[in-house]
Amino acid sequence: MPRIDAIHRALQVLKLMASQGSVSVSEAADHLEVNPSTASRILTTIEADGFAVRGEKRRYFPGANALHFGQAPLMPLLYERLRPHLERLASLVQETVHVATLVGTTVHHSDAIAATDRALVLTSRIGKRLPAHLASSGKVMLADLAPAVVNARYAPTAQGARPQAVAFNLAKLHQELETVRRHGFAVNVEATEKGLVALAVSLGHIGGEHVAFSVALPLARYSAEAHQEIADALLTVQHEVLAAFSGEDMPPRPDML
Repeated sequence: MPRIDAIHRALQVLKLMASQGSVSVSEAADHLEVNPSTASRILTTIEADGFAVRGEKRRYFPGANALHFGQAPLMPLLYERLRPHLERLASLVQETVHVATLVGTTVHHSDAIAATDRALVLTSRIGKRLPAHLASSGKVMLADLAPAVVNARYAPTAQGARPQAVAFNLAKLHQELETVRRHGFAVNVEATEKGLVALAVSLGHIGGEHVAFSVALPLARYSAEAHQEIADALLTVQHEVLAAFSGEDMPPRPDML
């Protein structure tokens, strides 16, 4: 039976993405021996159908549908299952809270509850992507990874640029990640947005996603007391989430070892 070239090419790109962890338009074009515009259309289609997510520098990573392909939806989506815990966190801190996932070197915000009873509040960042090494949620998830894995993720590309084209000291990042591991949470003070402070804890891998909870507040409301109260609330909810999902978590991915 003659094959359908478009489907064959899409499957070949998915296989390449799975073997490498991510793929660029030029890599897909070279692999398929097609022009970049054709490869771009294939990757865009795969992304639209949830089989890939696009990070910085137009690199594509496996999406939720690729990670769970062929698995029956035996339970609600992860964000629906995490929502009660996110609501619990919001009730404890009375600030804007987010669910974030780590994709390569980028943080994706998939759910949020915005604080509404404050004179100065922060709006939801759902759909916004941030550099992992700057965001509190990104740093706390990077801290879950072995140092060699962090180095690999931030290795220069073939063009000599690091992901997100951000100049930063990798040794300094490792020092910060070690501090995060000791404290159990990460802090971002105006690193991603002027006037914003955020604290976060990692929830590890749940349902194949590397997940974190974060709390964001205006710098004007940030103090040593607020820092401690938010950190305590995050660690409390983290413990509750891990207990609730005990026995259901996916095994550690190879890149966690």
